[in-house]
Amino acid sequence: MMLEIKNLKNRIGKKEILKGLNLNLEKGRVHAIMGPNGAGKSTLSKTIVGHYDVKVTDGDIIYKGESIVNMKPEDRALRGIFMSFQNPVEVPGVTNAYFLRTAVNAKREFEGKEPLNPAQFLKLAREYAEFLGIKPEMLNRSLNVGFSGGEKKRNEILQMLLLDPDLIILDEIDSGLDIDALKAVSEGINRIKSPDKTFLIITHYSRILEYVKPDFIHVLKDGRIVKTGGYELVEILEKEGYKAIEEEI
Repeated sequence: MMLEIKNLKNRIGKKEILKGLNLNLEKGRVHAIMGPNGAGKSTLSKTIVGHYDVKVTDGDIIYKGESIVNMKPEDRALRGIFMSFQNPVEVPGVTNAYFLRTAVNAKREFEGKEPLNPAQFLKLAREYAEFLGIKPEMLNRSLNVGFSGGEKKRNEILQMLLLDPDLIILDEIDSGLDIDALKAVSEGINRIKSPDKTFLIITHYSRILEYVKPDFIHVLKDGRIVKTGGYELVEILEKEGYKAIEEEI
């Protein structure tokens, strides 16, 4: 098992969000979480990566057999947990290439590997950028500054490919993408899929799931997972909405 979440409860400020959530993410599988607005989907992803907004009040998160619930966000990242944010932050004055090489080399150092020099890094980054349809000059621009929505999402996938994580959380990576960007993002996801990696895709829509076929669909409602199934759940939700799932509980 890549990740086990046990009776997880948390809050943001004084508001309780997750209310005893249980979820297992199998190694080598693609899991998707769907649910109505306000169900706690983004809060779940933030909790896994240790976002400072979220306070865990009960339960545990076990990653590769180790509890990470009290672990710092940077230590979780070094151990192979990656998250693509809905709205990536802009960092004026820090080039995209510098940020990416610093992140890659920090992970390589943690793993006992030699750092990539600028030439080695740029060769690899340009290869992945070309694959994703990212213009080479984007590597020299300030991180996410002036990027379109599609450029930001492609850049998140570029980070994923370069960091080569084991647990990949994609929080509404398909939001606001046109069809070409959606295909590029999906191809990036499919490129890194392997028996050693686990994906958690959080989405409101089924269109990305048509390109990145999930093994499991989990429906999250009111802070809990209320239904788990295969791709047939997507079809039910598209036809009947979340009310159909509510009626089964």
